[in-house]
Amino acid sequence: MAAVRSLLGRAATVVTGAQRLLRACGVGSAEKCFSRGISTDEAPKRPLTAYLRFLVENRPVFKQKNPEMDSRELLKKMAGAWRELPVSQKQVYEEASKTEWQRYGKDVAAYKAQLTPAQAAALKEERSRRQAKRRWRKRKRELTVLGKPKKCRSAFNIFVSEKFKASEGISPAAKLKQLYDTWQKLSSSQKQPYVQLAEDDKIRYENEMKLWEAKMIQLGREDLFRSRKKTPKKKTPKKKTEKKKTAETAKKAEPVEASSREQKVKLKSKKSEE
Repeated sequence: MAAVRSLLGRAATVVTGAQRLLRACGVGSAEKCFSRGISTDEAPKRPLTAYLRFLVENRPVFKQKNPEMDSRELLKKMAGAWRELPVSQKQVYEEASKTEWQRYGKDVAAYKAQLTPAQAAALKEERSRRQAKRRWRKRKRELTVLGKPKKCRSAFNIFVSEKFKASEGISPAAKLKQLYDTWQKLSSSQKQPYVQLAEDDKIRYENEMKLWEAKMIQLGREDLFRSRKKTPKKKTPKKKTEKKKTAETAKKAEPVEASSREQKVKLKSKKSEE
């Protein structure tokens, strides 16, 4: 079932930067898109940048002039128009954005002031989580650009990719559930071809990773695949307990006491002889 969850996670739609811009241009809720870092509906909404304000205001005009273009092509055309826009016209959008950001700063300060300590802590935790997620996405994009090899697939992954289109089910989740049940019922001999393909793919991945890592070393980017080696902590000798110490001192004292007794006995014997 863990493999099914993994596939569901991979199949989930990842919101890219371009898709965020599309939402800002009217394909979706612009306010919801730009309310990052605040978890409640009462929180102030992040204002649009000068560029995004230009997209939102001018999208209907561009769409009317270019009805044959899809959203991505239209966005590309609008981005070109923004680059060619005179500085004086850009200034209008920049000033409006600056005013909105100043108002937003005051609204955020007022909003945070009325939060309870628990709400403020939860808000901070959510913001940290979102920042960590953005860092992860940024790193993932960087690895893709640098050509990091795709991870090897499991036997079940290969089985799913082969049977997914032909499988029954209305939703992707229903299809995966049906394929998982089918996979569980297969015998070892029926699974063997997929196991062999998975082993071959693992060899492919290992070989490609060696070449990629060598390339990254040449570029001075060992940090992309080498985790920092933690220096092993020196084991400090455990302190002897008081009982052990007293036992040892007692053992050391025993021969001393015995030798003193022997000396006394010898002295007594000498006196008696005299």
